[in-house]
Amino acid sequence: MKTAAIIPVKTFSKAKTRLDLAPGQKEKICEIMLEEILYTLSISPQIDKIIIVTRDKKALEISNRFDVVSIMDNKESGVNDAVTLADKYLLENDFETSIVFPQDIPFIKTQDIDFILKFKASSEYAIIVPSRRFDGTNALVRKPVNLMKTHYDEDSYKIHMSVAKEKTKEVSMVFAKRIMWDVDNMDDLQFLLSKNDKPEVSKKIQGVLESK
Repeated sequence: MKTAAIIPVKTFSKAKTRLDLAPGQKEKICEIMLEEILYTLSISPQIDKIIIVTRDKKALEISNRFDVVSIMDNKESGVNDAVTLADKYLLENDFETSIVFPQDIPFIKTQDIDFILKFKASSEYAIIVPSRRFDGTNALVRKPVNLMKTHYDEDSYKIHMSVAKEKTKEVSMVFAKRIMWDVDNMDDLQFLLSKNDKPEVSKKIQGVLESK
C-alpha cells in the first residue's frame, strides 16, 4: 500500500497572522516547524512519499533537504486547492492512501503516525485527528486518495467527519495529542513550549522568541 503525506504550505510571509510577533520571527518559526515535520515524516516507515504544495521559496529550499515531491502552488488559493493538486499527482502515480498534515505540528513523532494508522480498515476508510480546540483537522487519512474532498478553513473537523460518513462506514476519530497541538496564536505557542516534548525544537523556537 503506497501512502503519501501531503503538506500544504502557505507563503511564510502571509502565514500565522495571529502570532503577535515581528514578521521575521513568524517566518523563522514557520521554517522551524516545517523542517521538523518533514524530518519526522522522512523517517517514518509508514510514509512512502512526502508531497509539499507551496510557492514559498524558503519552504521549497527546506524541502530539498528531504526526499520530497514539491508541487508549485502558483495561485495559492487555499488549502483545499493545494490538496487537490497533490491528489492529482497521487492518483497519477498509483498511491492508495494519503494523509494530509498541516505544517504547524512540530512535536509530531513517528509513533503518532503508527498510532493513527492502527485504525485503518482493509478497503476504504477515513481517519480524522482534530485540532486541540476541535475546530480544525490536524490529520486526515483517506483511502482511496479521492475518497472525499477536503473542507479546510470551514470548521473542518465537523465537516470532514460528516462528509467522510457519507462516503464510507469506516470512519475513525483519533486523539493523538502531539498531532492535535497546532500553532495558530501565542497561546498555542506557549502551550506547545510548556509541553516540551521535543526539547531541541522548543529551544529553537524559544531562541526566536527571545531574538530582537
